[in-house]
Amino acid sequence: MLEKKNNTAIISIGSNLKNRIENCRHGIEALAGLEEIEITGRSRFYQTAPVDYEKQDWFINAAIQINTCLTPLKLLEYLKSIERDAGRKEGVIKFGPRILDMDIILYNNSVIDSKGLIIPHPRMHKRAFVLQPLCDIDPDIVHPVIKKDIRSLLNNLNDKKQKVLPYPC
Repeated sequence: MLEKKNNTAIISIGSNLKNRIENCRHGIEALAGLEEIEITGRSRFYQTAPVDYEKQDWFINAAIQINTCLTPLKLLEYLKSIERDAGRKEGVIKFGPRILDMDIILYNNSVIDSKGLIIPHPRMHKRAFVLQPLCDIDPDIVHPVIKKDIRSLLNNLNDKKQKVLPYPC
C-alpha cells in the first residue's frame, strides 16, 4: 500500500523541438499515470521566447501542481526517466533545444541544495516562462528563500526580452 500523497510540488514543463505541445502533454500524462502522483493543478500552455541561449525556436511551457508520496530525489528520477523516454539527450547545449524539459520548481516549502538537485529552482525567480504558469496555479505561493509571492516576482521581472504568450489550444 502506498503512503499518503502529502507532499506538494510544482513541476515546470517545456519543449521546443518537434511537436512541442504534444511533448509537454506527454510529460504531463506520464506523470499522471504514476500511482505515487496526483495532479492537483495545471496552468495553461504558453509560447515563450528562449532565455540565455536565444538562437533557437520558441518553447511551449506549462506548470503542474502535484501531491506525491515521493521524495524530491525520487521525483527527480521519475522526471529524468520521462525526459529520456521522450528522446531527450543529455550534455548538449546548455539552455539549448530540448524535446522535453521537466524541473521541480518547488517542493513543499523545502530548501534543498544537494548535488544534482536544488529546490527552489535556482533561476525560477528570473524566468517569466516559469512564473507566469505558476501564477495560473496560485499567484500567492511564497518563494521559500526570497519570501515574495509569485505574482510579485513576475510583476517585478525586468527583462522585456522574455516574451510569454498564451498558446491557443
